[in-house]
Amino acid sequence: MRAAWVCALVAFLNATCWSIVTPPFQVPDEPDHVAYVQELAETGRLPTEQARAEFSTQEIYALNDLRQGLVRFKPQFPSISSLSEQRKLEHDLALPLPRGELVNAGLAAGEPPLYYALQAIPYAAGSAGNLLDQLQLMRLLSALLGGLTALFIFLFVAEALPAMRWAAVAGALSVAVMPLLGFISGGINPESMLVTVSAALFYVLARAFRRGFTPRLAAAIGLVAGIGILTKLNFVGLIPGVLLGLGLLTLRAARVSRRQALGCLAIALSIIGASILLFVAINLAAGLPALGGVSGGAGSSAKASILHELSYIWQFYLPALPGMRHYFPGIVTTRQLWFNGFVGLYGWVDTVFPGWVYDLALAPAAMLAILCLRALARSRAQLRDRAGELVVYTTIAAGLMALVGLDSYISEAAGAGPYWEPRYFLPLVPLLAVGLALAARGAGRRWGPTVGTSIVVLFFAHDLFSQLQVIARYYG
Repeated sequence: MRAAWVCALVAFLNATCWSIVTPPFQVPDEPDHVAYVQELAETGRLPTEQARAEFSTQEIYALNDLRQGLVRFKPQFPSISSLSEQRKLEHDLALPLPRGELVNAGLAAGEPPLYYALQAIPYAAGSAGNLLDQLQLMRLLSALLGGLTALFIFLFVAEALPAMRWAAVAGALSVAVMPLLGFISGGINPESMLVTVSAALFYVLARAFRRGFTPRLAAAIGLVAGIGILTKLNFVGLIPGVLLGLGLLTLRAARVSRRQALGCLAIALSIIGASILLFVAINLAAGLPALGGVSGGAGSSAKASILHELSYIWQFYLPALPGMRHYFPGIVTTRQLWFNGFVGLYGWVDTVFPGWVYDLALAPAAMLAILCLRALARSRAQLRDRAGELVVYTTIAAGLMALVGLDSYISEAAGAGPYWEPRYFLPLVPLLAVGLALAARGAGRRWGPTVGTSIVVLFFAHDLFSQLQVIARYYG
């Protein structure tokens, strides 16, 4: 257990570093999320899509003085650096500001309130300072969630691969210094909490498959899923896998006691159902659609062709099949969108490495994939015994991928452009940790610990150079 807490501490410190090197409001959608917290903390109301409303006066001052609109999307423009710019920022943030303003939280409006309610605590704690003091405290709370993510990932890998504990350390510690996770956990974004909830979900499911479906674990699965529903709408993509997992666990437990198995299922589903009803009640009380942002997306999707949607989602991740209409002509999405994005894509999707870095990254990625496949081939018998559990994890991944692809299809059909960023798949990072642990095991008993250490060093170097790249982009 000590190793798990070490992984958590490393992840927290890494996210804290990212929170410092990334300028304020240069994490995607951070201005909207800060506005949501402000509205909730200052007025006790959930934000709505007010046509006349905009960000608070204080946030507008901060955005203008930081030149946020000029800096984002334009790598040729660095962040502010002169003493006069700093003094103007401090002066404007110290001005007396109106209270009770209607605030437009933009893209964040309609999201569940749990993450923002938690962020209202550090926001209130920093009220003696200015908005940037409050922003940094809120970022530290996200960094703490990043530490919890690494803790649950370690526990999940240890449950999924109990034979070699050192492999769990290698997988979890590598993810703890994963730059994309550190970047998101170092900003104000509900995805930082969604990743934590997802890691906890993988852990409780693995524990239930390995140790049995008990009332306590049923309540844990239901509670974690309920927290996910109240954290971010993207959790909807994980629900099919959760329901499949509960169904398979119930069937297994019914071989021993059908009554207890059905009782456990009822416990989990009751907690999940109560969370959905709570989400609906909160929205209705705030004058929002019952299902928040899900309502609008569902209506847009109903007007689309299912075959076109499926074709688009396929090409969103994989090359087009013969006869398909080409939605992404001229690019290979697997490589150019997803692989390159995971290697390095920070800020407002505007901070990247030189092109040769992405080509160089193919070599270690291929080696890790080969070692992972080698370990899986050696464990064919255990894989057959755990086929149901693996199907559940696959369904969770497929559900999230389908949701993100569908969102992108709807967004592009509405003229807003494709809706893709690798950060949307951070909830699946526990599976990456398992893959890295398997890669270390694939090197064999003699070389496994050495390879595991090398993987951690590789990820640490990747993280260090990623932070340097961000520093050069904003302050170089």
